[in-house]
Amino acid sequence: MKKADIDEFFRRLAAEKPAPRTELEYASVYTLLVAVVLSAQATDVGVNKATPGLFAAADTPRKMVALGVDGVREHIKTIGLFNAKAKNVVALSEALIRDHDGEVPRDRDALQRLPGVGRKTADVVMNEAFGEPTIAVDTHVFRVANRTGLAPAKTAEAVADKLLKRVPERWKGGAHHWLILHGRYTCKARKPDCPACSVADLCRYKAKTTV
Repeated sequence: MKKADIDEFFRRLAAEKPAPRTELEYASVYTLLVAVVLSAQATDVGVNKATPGLFAAADTPRKMVALGVDGVREHIKTIGLFNAKAKNVVALSEALIRDHDGEVPRDRDALQRLPGVGRKTADVVMNEAFGEPTIAVDTHVFRVANRTGLAPAKTAEAVADKLLKRVPERWKGGAHHWLILHGRYTCKARKPDCPACSVADLCRYKAKTTV
């Protein structure tokens, strides 16, 4: 996709959703971090159903450690991989207390050293909480980037690197939100809604739907 087309691509998505944000529900940088960790291989809707009870019981690292793995597990057992996620949530909370005075760092490397935190989670937190121009690549962003020709690559990390190079600076702040929403509601996995797509004429996907 040409540079001018990429700029127009995001201009149109921005016109549809001028102030995009995550659909995960949170009340602090810490609860955002926990919610994003829980959202791996799960839906935002599913996470949002589980976290109100969890955050009512523990909305700080110290409270989460006090709640313990078993307590966390009880609140998130409707979410996929809940056993591993419960352990990671408690372990990352311990790490925040031990290494960061209970505060969530805004540095990618520091975030990725926390248990259960990979590049995508770090990028989401840095962008959503701290306003950094990072681009997180989940399954929706990966699909849209490849399908449209925006940033085709074989791995999520390679897609992220390409997007950071190709997306104009003025759009980087909201880029991953626009791509997630576009992939979730328009450029869907099984059947993209091409007739309703605002960027269909810029898209390189050959098998566009007509109805």
